[in-house]
Amino acid sequence: MIWANFLHFYQPPTQKLFWVKKITAESYRPILRGMLEHAHARTTMNISSILVELWEQNGATDVIDLVRELLKCGQIELTGSAKFHPLLPRLPDQEIIRQIELNTQTHRQYFGDLYRPRGFFPPEMGISKHVAEVVSRLGFEWIICDELSFNRQLGKIDYAKIYTNADAPALKIYFRERRMSYKILSGQLGTGNLLIEGLGDRLQRHEYLLTAMDGETFGHHRPGMEHLLFEVYESKLLETVLISDLPQRFTATASVSLLPSTWALMEKDLERSVPFARWDDQDNTIHQLQWQLTDLAIATLGAASATGPSYAEARQLLDRALHSDQYWWASAKPWWSLEMIERGAKELRDVVLKTPGASDEAKRRATDLYQRIVFTGFDWQREGIVEALSKQEDEEIRQRTDEGMPTLPKREIEKIIKNLEKEMALVASRQEFERAAQLRDRIKELRRYEQPSSTKP
Repeated sequence: MIWANFLHFYQPPTQKLFWVKKITAESYRPILRGMLEHAHARTTMNISSILVELWEQNGATDVIDLVRELLKCGQIELTGSAKFHPLLPRLPDQEIIRQIELNTQTHRQYFGDLYRPRGFFPPEMGISKHVAEVVSRLGFEWIICDELSFNRQLGKIDYAKIYTNADAPALKIYFRERRMSYKILSGQLGTGNLLIEGLGDRLQRHEYLLTAMDGETFGHHRPGMEHLLFEVYESKLLETVLISDLPQRFTATASVSLLPSTWALMEKDLERSVPFARWDDQDNTIHQLQWQLTDLAIATLGAASATGPSYAEARQLLDRALHSDQYWWASAKPWWSLEMIERGAKELRDVVLKTPGASDEAKRRATDLYQRIVFTGFDWQREGIVEALSKQEDEEIRQRTDEGMPTLPKREIEKIIKNLEKEMALVASRQEFERAAQLRDRIKELRRYEQPSSTKP
């Protein structure tokens, strides 16, 4: 068995400097350094090009150098994607293509010919048949999506096969394995040994394990989890490969049509036929207002004369304003940030206000939609709607987590805790008390997984 792991590195264009530096220090830099220290390790990555720009703007050029070095020695491959991380199934073709081309142009500025993407990562793993067709037309060889994009009427995914897209035959499809991805990102498999043991007899089969998650999982969201990666890289039981290398190992193929999905899709969303519920929920008033404003901004700019500095400014504003975060934080299931909601709405409103030749009616409507989004957000907070939605979702997520809660060998738990305690002492000595508190909380969480000691009657 071989492991094709996919990591996604991204921060929004509106991210605060504090968080860019913190997440880079806790996740991105340690992961990339660890890769170089394990010369046989292979990982496929998407690094949104807006993040590379943020690294340069904030003095983290050493991280860019690490990426460049890993590309040179072939330990990583970078996928294509959309520069400002929009939800592609919700955009018209011209905006999808523009975002992909902007991402490619920016990466080429930093990495030159080292950036040769063969695969494609749609932000939020948001996929539809049409998005896959556009990606195929642009010349990408493969696309990664969630296993819920696989039609269940065909049975289970066979991870000994390479799938092709029935609607765009030149495009290969790689399905992220939800169960193992979730076990890793939730911290249930916190060491390399636990990951390998969790595979059981699959280790002896001729198949691949394909997992995908945010890079921030390792070190930021889950302090100490970066050690899992390095332990697997040191193991001789599980070889790591790039996704683009899989067809060299597996010759059996099958053709499938894709269903719309994201990597945050839940079963209840499928039942309601809302595959993009975290970003575009028909029952979420704020989402509907946000997309009305988004569509207005796109239409207003699209009708303008594409000349002059005013147009260029509005065009750049729209590119940035399409990032998916504002819709995510308006879901309240359980994620909520009125600050992010307001900032995104203001950016979209400003596109309309700054577009040369925009009608007074369009400007009035944009301002009205902006105000309704913000006022509705305040109403939701005041009336307890946010709290109720968040509580319901938290309970459902906790139930899903606890249903599959493993009990783990004490030796593995103690190994993780020992590493965390060392790091906690180090950061406390540097007076990084917030980070020390995060490590302390992670240690408490790990105790939940520990097998109880056997006792004699």
